[in-house]
Amino acid sequence: MRAIYFEQFRQPPRLETLADPTPTPRGVVVKVGATGLCRSDWHGWMGHDADIVLPHVPGHELAGTIQAVGRDVRRWRVGDRVTVPFVGGCGDCFECRTGNHQVCEKQFQPGFTGWGSFAEYVAIDYADTNVVALPDWLDFGTAASLGCRFVTSFRAIVDQARVLPGEWVAIHGCGGIGLSAIMIAAAMGAHVVAIDVTDEKLEFARSIGAHAAVNARTTTDVVGAVKEITRGGAHVSMDALGHPATCFNSIANLRRRGRHLQVGLMVDDHAHPRIPMDRVLAHELQILGSHGMQAFRYDAMLSMIEVGKLAPRKLIGSEISLDDAVDALVQMDRFQGTGITVITRL
Repeated sequence: MRAIYFEQFRQPPRLETLADPTPTPRGVVVKVGATGLCRSDWHGWMGHDADIVLPHVPGHELAGTIQAVGRDVRRWRVGDRVTVPFVGGCGDCFECRTGNHQVCEKQFQPGFTGWGSFAEYVAIDYADTNVVALPDWLDFGTAASLGCRFVTSFRAIVDQARVLPGEWVAIHGCGGIGLSAIMIAAAMGAHVVAIDVTDEKLEFARSIGAHAAVNARTTTDVVGAVKEITRGGAHVSMDALGHPATCFNSIANLRRRGRHLQVGLMVDDHAHPRIPMDRVLAHELQILGSHGMQAFRYDAMLSMIEVGKLAPRKLIGSEISLDDAVDALVQMDRFQGTGITVITRL
């Protein structure tokens, strides 16, 4: 198979011809129809993820067709159209038995714990627990774009924060995670404030449901601006970027008893940010993490997509080839363009 491959962190990846994967007894091999390009892939290439063992093939947002099935798999057959969440549960540990596959003690993550989907084929373990059937009406490109940023935002907004109609939701960062969260929060009936440093992204955020926008580059007091717009502070606020400044602002712009969502990755020097703990205590704020989404929760999300309440296709900013993805991967720290990039030509 053709695949993007690197042998050292921070060294240029290259396209290689590698051996096709084979399924584990409980796994499947998927012929990749499309795969998303996510900043988490850049973090992995930079060496920020301890699960990655070199050499490595990145990629964790995928959709395609099952090509081979392990001997112990019961639910899936060759030819099935499928996708997977980027965090897979083992199905056996305490967390999985209580329905929390997204924090499985032995989780499987394509592109991190194993080789990923920047390739013509990818092996997926624990298939009966994690693989999701794709309806015929959903194309591979859109399905792949759901796999990390959209499902993580869906669980964060719907299941973790339990956003209610009429609440104010502030989203700090209008990349793939932030734009997904804006669309989902608006679909839940919330009033959304988008915060970013570029007018282009803020304009796009308005087009998909944001009620107001704050340019953090030109606004001296982001927290004050959000509090003014929301008449006292957001009920829910998300750091969708993963930076000490956006994390602090997201907590500080909450109203009393507000809920902060940390979804943007905090790695390396940013892993232990300063937070206003005095305000967390005095105002009884909640700090919530959100890490992926269980496969069994896809039905609720897909139902909202089918009836047009959610339109993730609008979030795809560009479609590229596997050949183009080498340069696109290493340039992800430049935050260029608007929307999600998906590799649809393999």
